[in-house]
Amino acid sequence: MRNFEDSWKRYFHYVSNDFATMDRVLDATPGSKVLLLGNEAIARGALEAGIAIATTYPGTPASEIGDALARVAKDAGIYFEYSINEMVAVEMAIGAAASGVRALVSMKHVGLNVAADALLTFAYTGTRGGFVLVTADDPSCHSSQNEQDNRYYALLGGIPLFEPSSPQECYEMTKEAFAVSEKLELPVIVRTTTRVSHVRAPVIVGEIMPGLKKKDFVKNPERFVTVPAVARARHLVLLRRLGDAEAIAEQSRFNKVMALNGGGERGIVSSSAGFNYAYDAARTLGISAELLKLGFSYPIPRKLVSEFLRKHRTVAVVEELEPVLENELRALAQHESIQVKILGKEDGLFPRALEFDQAIVERGLARAFGLKDSVPSDAPAPSEDIPSRPPVLCAGCPHSATYYAVNKATGRKAIFASDIGCYTLGVSRPHNAADLLVCMGSSVGTAGGLAKVNSQPVVAYIGDSTFFHAGIPGLINAVHNGHKFLLVILDNRTTAMTGHQPHPGSDRGPSCCDVTPVSMEEVVKGCGVKWLKVVDPYDIKSTTETVKEALAQPSVSVVIARRECALIAKKDEKGAIVKKAYIDQEECNKCMTCIDKFQCPAISTKDKVQTIDESLCSGCGVCVQVCPNKAIKEAK
Repeated sequence: MRNFEDSWKRYFHYVSNDFATMDRVLDATPGSKVLLLGNEAIARGALEAGIAIATTYPGTPASEIGDALARVAKDAGIYFEYSINEMVAVEMAIGAAASGVRALVSMKHVGLNVAADALLTFAYTGTRGGFVLVTADDPSCHSSQNEQDNRYYALLGGIPLFEPSSPQECYEMTKEAFAVSEKLELPVIVRTTTRVSHVRAPVIVGEIMPGLKKKDFVKNPERFVTVPAVARARHLVLLRRLGDAEAIAEQSRFNKVMALNGGGERGIVSSSAGFNYAYDAARTLGISAELLKLGFSYPIPRKLVSEFLRKHRTVAVVEELEPVLENELRALAQHESIQVKILGKEDGLFPRALEFDQAIVERGLARAFGLKDSVPSDAPAPSEDIPSRPPVLCAGCPHSATYYAVNKATGRKAIFASDIGCYTLGVSRPHNAADLLVCMGSSVGTAGGLAKVNSQPVVAYIGDSTFFHAGIPGLINAVHNGHKFLLVILDNRTTAMTGHQPHPGSDRGPSCCDVTPVSMEEVVKGCGVKWLKVVDPYDIKSTTETVKEALAQPSVSVVIARRECALIAKKDEKGAIVKKAYIDQEECNKCMTCIDKFQCPAISTKDKVQTIDESLCSGCGVCVQVCPNKAIKEAK
């Protein structure tokens, strides 16, 4: 096993040198213009707001917020942690904010499902210090299992909501969100989307203010202990404060009307990334209209919106995903008896699924206002002539070796419950290692259900970070209820898919503090598992035999396939990867086993000739074991 400590040193050296913009999050001079991602701009805004604590569970498209703060936490004098999951991240931030300091917590959209239990009740108790939660939505599911619209959490919980549309607004709205949070004593949500989080643009930054870092908690059970009697009273407080929030939204500089091409009787209402498309589309089409941009979008500023609706005969609502604003506008117009035609998703002008592009919005606005759009209906899609490149596991990925060994052990006659991580890519040929996937940690629970009603053996796959995040309760449940299946924990020693962040099994953490690694084996044993073995997936023979033995057990069994991620694997002093493989063409009989049964991006076939790309080869040596004719060999 390669030395894990060395690999982490190399990784953090790589990050600090290759992503210099991360340092600018802390070091940028006040008044200067800095090129930042939307996520980096949020991190800078939080530092300027004087946060004392920041927490996260990494998840695309929100990961860079935590990564930026993790690297500068020590120098910035803040506490930062990669929490075990989003619920704990929110609970940590709640504890700090309820004491009176400012706290930031960030996560991807589905992470808020995990954290909602705590967040929605925290809205009842309210906060003392500023509490801001960033949720990054993912329209079109670029890296997610759904494209839920988290604006509904603001409506559900009665939580004020900001929606930036650019990195500059990410920075400014984060600062403003902390001020609003403390003024209202409420948690505040900043909701981004993938295109806002990952766009890079110049941001004019200000001064980082030294905020309060320590504050003693003042006991007040009548507010913070939500037994039913307290909860009923605090709900009324929340409703009153939402009225105060609406008054602030009415005057917010992030809610503004702008005239396009001289203005006119046409109106457009938009927010978030939808605003960017609407603004450009209206200019392209030459639409004379007024555009109402809502940045502080919940609670909706009813007076501002009512005045806007009264001034226009037709109003188009441009928003990605759900018709949240559209429904609010329709209800408001009906309540205020405003005679205006509101058009949007309910009229089929804009889709509810997937993210927008310029063509979609141009066509929608043209139809709304009876204009001829500039995009031909038969125009080819921009990517039509571009060869497809499906996502694959990296060269040397230990998961590929694990999948090969399990398939060999089961004869491919098993049902595979998969989970969230880069290993989900095993769903593709030739591994076909995923049959059911729902959410973080679900593989362990669904495996129990599958095993109860199926005669085939059941194998659950889960990553190391995901196991700590959400897999433990399912494993305890399986032991307690006598389920029989094999759980394979794919331990590559990092949270690989979201950027190689540490997890509780890691011995390296953020810059601000030391961490104590938690033994995965001890956790598994503590769940009550009686049969557990650790394997090196690069050893195909041993892994295959171990899987066969595990499947023969009378109860739930666990195999930990441990080998660090190939992207942080140890290299020699010159930086050249050792033990590269090649195919001896004289001994290769073109059986295609390396292609048809084992997937490695370094191995390709052309004109029935298989070759290994030396520049891609990681030197893992697995393909040498896979080849039945010993035609794949290690280079000298």
